Amino acid sequence: MTENAFTRRDNDNGESNGEDGGRGVGRMTERGAGVAGGTVLVTSGTGKTGRRVVERLTALGVPVRSGSRTGEVPFDWQDASGWAAALRGTRAAYVAYYPDLAAPGAAEAMAAFGRTAEACGVRRVVLLSGRGEPRAVVAEEALRGAAGTVEVTVVRSAFFAQNYNEGALLDGVLGGEVVFPAGTTAEPFLDLDDVADVVVAALTGDGHAGAVYELTGPRSLTFAEAAGELGRAAGRPVRYVPVTGPVYASLLEEFGVPGPEAGFLAELFATLLDGHNTATTDDVKRVLGREPKDFSAFAREAAGNGAWHG
Repeated sequence: MTENAFTRRDNDNGESNGEDGGRGVGRMTERGAGVAGGTVLVTSGTGKTGRRVVERLTALGVPVRSGSRTGEVPFDWQDASGWAAALRGTRAAYVAYYPDLAAPGAAEAMAAFGRTAEACGVRRVVLLSGRGEPRAVVAEEALRGAAGTVEVTVVRSAFFAQNYNEGALLDGVLGGEVVFPAGTTAEPFLDLDDVADVVVAALTGDGHAGAVYELTGPRSLTFAEAAGELGRAAGRPVRYVPVTGPVYASLLEEFGVPGPEAGFLAELFATLLDGHNTATTDDVKRVLGREPKDFSAFAREAAGNGAWHG
């Protein structure tokens, strides 16, 4: 999955690992050498990863267009008629697809975006994808196949740590019970700041064309272990409550998620949380030259910023 309200999706509704993989930030200039100082379109620019990418590019002095459904730069994944206007005059784009890169229609949308990007003269695209998701890979390849001469870099992410303070798991932490269909599977939770730093390195630095980066945190935790660390940081008991996929789908529907989407998410979690994504990688370090942020550090920072004072 890429980044949805429950895992890794940039929602702006109101909001090959080659040996060149370590040459990101170290070869980046203040103006962004990799895009020749050109403008960067950030799709879903008000989403969880999108806004962080916008902040970092702006700090580097790179001109940015922050795309969203209702922002100054209109961009809607459900309305391809506006894509060319958003892309025209840019040299690079960060793509965080909504509703999900593994969802029906995503491959077709990626192919259409790739054709539009090439026609508009875009030189580089960095795509947010999900780790260990076969259907997301189909969408990745659709983008590569349609983008022609555009350089495409894929950033596959583990579950975001910020799901616990910015996403759908926030209410569970506040209520003391995180309900999720993960069983005893461990996940190498990844901090959003690390995702954004890698994306910006790939957008502005050299040596990333054609790369596929699989990003994880430095260690894997079960959801029960994560809940324990969250509770210690928040100063209140937090426990993990495992449920089956069908039960979770029913819970989502009770909270207003349409039945088809609830079923899709439950099925996807069953695919992702079978243990094949438990191992960590060193791709954050290879790109940025530093270790990724540990989950404990994330929890302490979030608690210090008042994330769970509600």
